[in-house]
Amino acid sequence: MPMSATKTGTKVADEVWIATALLHQKHPEQFDFSIGEIMESARQMWRKSSGSLRPGFYVHVVQHCVANRAPNPGRPCMLVETAPGRRRLFRPGDYYHPERKGAKTTPSRESMPYGYSGLLNWYRDWCSTAGTSAIGDDPLLALRGSGKHLWADEHTDQYVRRIREGWE
Repeated sequence: MPMSATKTGTKVADEVWIATALLHQKHPEQFDFSIGEIMESARQMWRKSSGSLRPGFYVHVVQHCVANRAPNPGRPCMLVETAPGRRRLFRPGDYYHPERKGAKTTPSRESMPYGYSGLLNWYRDWCSTAGTSAIGDDPLLALRGSGKHLWADEHTDQYVRRIREGWE
């Protein structure tokens, strides 16, 4: 049974990562999770060890651990905001705020509470099977090149001239 975070020295950011990883592992069909779902996952996790959520957990889910937000003040790249109020684990290749460059993306094996270190192996496999390209996850970036057929038979300059015909 996991020990409480204060006894193991687990950081709040690591607790956020663990709670989110457990959700991904339990619900592999889901792309992302609401902030509330991550909060509930953490509550369940700490109920097992007769502990409770530490102050600051919510703000870590909302801001401190979110790679594509400006650091304020935390820098970990553990989550990605996929839509307002939605998060998933950060994967290599995801966009991150430039000031978070080089920040940690997972807890260290040594800092993981007893019983949870296997999540790091699961995460490594999840990243390799889920794909690491941010383009594949971003619906707008995934459209790149989708209109090539519009001018496939003509040079770009010819296409531009054709669509500008009749302009004054």
